[in-house]
Amino acid sequence: MNLPSWLARLRADADQPPRRPRAPLWVGAAQIGSVEPEFMHQIDRLRLPYLHRVLLKVEQSGVAGWQLQGDATNSLAHLAHALRDAGLAAAWRDEQLAVPAADGQIVATVERAVVRALGLTTRAVHLVADAPDGRVWVQQRALTKPNDPGLWDTLVGGMVAAADNLDTALERETWEEAGLRLPTLQALRPGGQLTTRRPSTDCGGAGYVVEHIHWYACTVPAGLEPQNQDGEVQAFALLDPAELLQQLAQGAFTDDATLILADYLEAHRQLHIK
Repeated sequence: MNLPSWLARLRADADQPPRRPRAPLWVGAAQIGSVEPEFMHQIDRLRLPYLHRVLLKVEQSGVAGWQLQGDATNSLAHLAHALRDAGLAAAWRDEQLAVPAADGQIVATVERAVVRALGLTTRAVHLVADAPDGRVWVQQRALTKPNDPGLWDTLVGGMVAAADNLDTALERETWEEAGLRLPTLQALRPGGQLTTRRPSTDCGGAGYVVEHIHWYACTVPAGLEPQNQDGEVQAFALLDPAELLQQLAQGAFTDDATLILADYLEAHRQLHIK
């Protein structure tokens, strides 16, 4: 018995090596990310004096890469602004994300717009919500979103900011995207975790995604409906499991949402293995 081909393919696509070899990015001896050498050469050619004081080409244990000097957060801020000025950053959000080393220890914070270019590890939270009748709440992303505009998504989803932990991030995103307070939801519980590693289209295809996604499940009580607060949601809908599965198979949802919702349906025995 095998997974549906579209789901097997999507799960494989969520765990891919970089398209091209990448050089490590270190803070001291701790690797925090990776960059394409040619991408960094573009920055090097800008010959910004301040940048050469915070980012050096080095070799550690026989591996050539780049090392941040001085305070890591300050150095990453200089690098982020250089990337933005060179047109090599994603949409600037003025939002700081935590920067973990390989052991999970947080060593700095950085502007969200450059995390993919630098191959930094990020975290995200999602909320899958059903109605008492078993239908599933989903949202359509606003047409103005920089990533995946107009595609469908879980009811709530967002990255974990540096100032947040998982609980506070879920609480904030649930209010901003759906206008719901966690205490009003029923049977709120952890649903699962998945990690995606794949090339990114950010920065002219020079980016790389490493993200740990924590998803939760709940029931929205009868009579309570989501109402977007931040302008980043185009619409909400309630789909029965069969219709949801059909939409997932047709590619109507973001890749991350498809993986999460497939796991949810599978856990509820509503994704039939063929």
